[in-house]
Amino acid sequence: MPPAIPPAERLLNLVIALVNTSGRMTKEQVRASVAGYQDAPSDDAFERMFERDKDTLRELGIPVLTVTDAGHGDDIGYRIDAEQYALAPLDLTAGELGVLAMAAQLWQDQSLRADTSRALTKLRAVGAAPQSTDLVAGLAPRVRSGGGAIGPLLDAVQARQVVRFVYRAANTGEVRERTVEPWKLLARRGGWLLVGRDRERDAARSYRLSRVEGTVRLVGAPGAFEPPPAEELAAALHPWEERPERVATLAVLPERAGAARARAVPAPVDAPDVWSDPRAAAALAQRDVVHVPFRLDWELAEELVGYGDAVVVLDPPSVRHAVLHLLRTAATLDRTSVGGGSDG
Repeated sequence: MPPAIPPAERLLNLVIALVNTSGRMTKEQVRASVAGYQDAPSDDAFERMFERDKDTLRELGIPVLTVTDAGHGDDIGYRIDAEQYALAPLDLTAGELGVLAMAAQLWQDQSLRADTSRALTKLRAVGAAPQSTDLVAGLAPRVRSGGGAIGPLLDAVQARQVVRFVYRAANTGEVRERTVEPWKLLARRGGWLLVGRDRERDAARSYRLSRVEGTVRLVGAPGAFEPPPAEELAAALHPWEERPERVATLAVLPERAGAARARAVPAPVDAPDVWSDPRAAAALAQRDVVHVPFRLDWELAEELVGYGDAVVVLDPPSVRHAVLHLLRTAATLDRTSVGGGSDG
């Protein structure tokens, strides 16, 4: 025998049938044509099932009407009032539609792009004007793609299901497999971040999705772990909270490091006098002094190492040390053994 249809699916089938009926459906028609009611073993069981389903739909706000035949008072049928059930028409202003369009740009990963594109197409059809996105032009969120990892991780966070993936640590370059209880996905500082409990270390860890290599695999059954206490989650998120903005002083070769130059700011009043430091004389020869705002040492350091010797960090020392650490690590990657080390 085929497996019984779940109650939720049976309810959905009933809604579809009652919405699309041209007039009304009698109980006999429901039992004969709506998938799920054929599972009732007897007339009494069908009556109980159908009455329970009608009550459930009405509790959910779905207007199930009882319709009596004009010529036969005992001939009763049912339908859903389409006008009352329909959503109110959307009336989006140009600004509202523009903000929705900007938010959708966060979800341009391959697994989610089709859904967001279809949704925006439908929303633009009811928007105030075809140029609705003009009000937010130039304000697109700059969050890098989460790649193929973001879809499985979204499902795993919602289902509280353990995941396993290969991860490349930032400070050591170590590549190893992680088994993680996923707690939360965040968009932080231009990229996606997973926060969860590393089962091997039995401690909270954070992982940038840009460093996940290969596919994310779901392990075990849903509901395999309980959500963390609020205090533990807050402590895990603390390193990713916004920090006060600071300004780094860089010596940059002409026409290099364009992205850093683009966000340069005037020298702050407390900027160090780099010209008075004889150690900086060599770095400043034929270079421009550029002041760049930042919040985290390691985040700016990761950007600056990509410019190689085109950029020298003059201040603060903490950023300079972070850059040197990353460069030294990169120089010794061929001698780094797999295993050991930290996530960074």
